[in-house]
Amino acid sequence: MTLRIGSFVINCKDFERTVAFWREALHYAPRRPASEDFVVLKDPAGNSPNVSVQATDELKFGKNRMHLDLYATDQKAEVERLVKLGATIHQAAREGEDFVIMADPEGKLFCVVQLAHPSSSDKSRL
Repeated sequence: MTLRIGSFVINCKDFERTVAFWREALHYAPRRPASEDFVVLKDPAGNSPNVSVQATDELKFGKNRMHLDLYATDQKAEVERLVKLGATIHQAAREGEDFVIMADPEGKLFCVVQLAHPSSSDKSRL
């Protein structure tokens, strides 16, 4: 028997706004029509795990115990696009770091990581 990640679940209060943000951010599509409080978003190419969005009446705040790292070939362009979709920059990349910490419209943190140039010998982020 083996395990694989089927979906990351994002809890939210504003279901429609959160679904719209993550659909556009990841270019994902619903696997089937959303119910009033749950949807599974899938990678149209089938290469990445699903992201599910679930409405909840109570959100936990404080330090995230898990977060998404989104890999980008053009970090600056992706950060700008995500800000236009409603994300905010929580912490800009520091000297020597390859990631920007962002927050989705409800404040949940995630990182946008700059992939090494394809010709680079550093494949640690692939």
